This record gives sequence, C-alpha cells and structure tokens, in this order.
Amino acid sequence: MQHLDKSSDLNSIQSENGFTLSVNKPVGWTSFDVVNKVRYHLKFLWKKKKIKVGHAGTLDPLADGLLILGVGKGTKTMENWMGEEKVYSGQFKLGCVTPSFDAETEELDHKSTEGIELDRLVEVSKQFSGFIKQYPPVYSAVKKDGVKLYKMARRGEKVDLPVRVVNIESFEILEWNNPLVSFRVKCGKGTYIRSLASDFGEKLGTGAYLVSLKRESIGNCHINDAFEIEELLSALSLLKYPIESPSNHYN
Repeated sequence: MQHLDKSSDLNSIQSENGFTLSVNKPVGWTSFDVVNKVRYHLKFLWKKKKIKVGHAGTLDPLADGLLILGVGKGTKTMENWMGEEKVYSGQFKLGCVTPSFDAETEELDHKSTEGIELDRLVEVSKQFSGFIKQYPPVYSAVKKDGVKLYKMARRGEKVDLPVRVVNIESFEILEWNNPLVSFRVKCGKGTYIRSLASDFGEKLGTGAYLVSLKRESIGNCHINDAFEIEELLSALSLLKYPIESPSNHYN
C-alpha cells in the first residue's frame, strides 16, 4: 500500500489502488473533521459520489499531531496502523484534576506543589513502565453497553469503567517548571495519555491533568514528514485521477 507524505513522488501514487497519508491534525479539529475535509475535497476533484476515507487512532480535539488517513482500499489497512507503536509529547499540570483528565473541563481539588523536585517526578514515572492496567477517561469514545462514555458522562450517569492493559515502553520526564511537567511517552495500542496524566498525579499525591499533547510518530511515520491541512489538499489536487466508473459520476 502506497503512503503519501511530504517526501512522496506524487507521480508514483496510483490513486485507483488506494493509499494512506500523513497529516498534522490541528488543535481544535476532531479526527473526523480531517477525514471529512479530505473526503469532500476528493469527491469534488474526482467527481465521485462516494469515496472511502478513514483514520487510524483518534486524536482528541485539544491534541495535535500525526494522523494517518486511508483513502479507498487504504482504509483496509487502518487496523494495522492502529497496532503500531506511537510516540507522544506534551505537558501535565500538577496540583489539581479535571473530570475529563484534560483542559476541556474545569479544574477541581487544588493542592500545593511546593517542594516537589524533578527527581521525585522521575521516580514516580518509573512506576508506569511495561504492561500496566489503565481505565479510560469518563469523557472518551469508549463504549459501555453500546453507548459512548462521554455521552453517559454528560448525562450525569455513573458507569463502571472497563479496565484495559496497555504497554508503556518508555515514559520520560523532560522538564519540571512548577506546576507544569513536560514529558515524552512511547506506547502501544489503546493507551490513553489523559489517563496516564491522571494516574501519575494520583501516585504523586497532587493530582494532575493533561494540558497539551502532540502525537510525534506512528510506527515509522513521523510528524516532520506530515502534511499541514492546506498542503495536503494541494498535493491531492496533483494526484492522477483514479479510474472512474460512470455509475459513480455526478450528473
């Protein structure tokens, strides 16, 4: 399956066979927003009523970074991409928590972070290494009895969260600028960095939530090679049009 990024030779991409691509999802966009943008752009360019576009691994609206999309037959490879190792960087804020484990909801339960040293943060981070148990955030798209958790949370319903086992290959504390902790995490499929922030704060005894998050890589694809949204739309406009079926044409 051909993969499209900023280093690709556009003339080598055979659109009719499907392909995957790397894009930098901006803060404030949902992953589905990016999918929709690409889908409607290609429908207009190729004059088709239906074009399959999907993504591998959802990024929260407040996060940015690498998103892998599949186009056409490329959508069949999304599960493979989701299984690849991922690298994230960002910041936790210590001394309080939020219901969503990120900056989407209001801060609660403020505590002092005076006297906390970098060595202590590094020591706590070592407790989150290898295969660990993790609960997803209540404000997440994980489903319980067929209903997404964030919908239940917004209705004020209480649920027993499903536990999952995830693999944290490395968890580095990069900088401590009270109350902000800069970090980098290399992890496996299904890891919630928001949950990691919350659990880290709980172990430290101060509470914590995720302030910012960037996905740097998925497998061998890196954010440095990913298209910005407008760059991607321009690149797609240069692709050879796929073989068209008359039944799919607009009138």
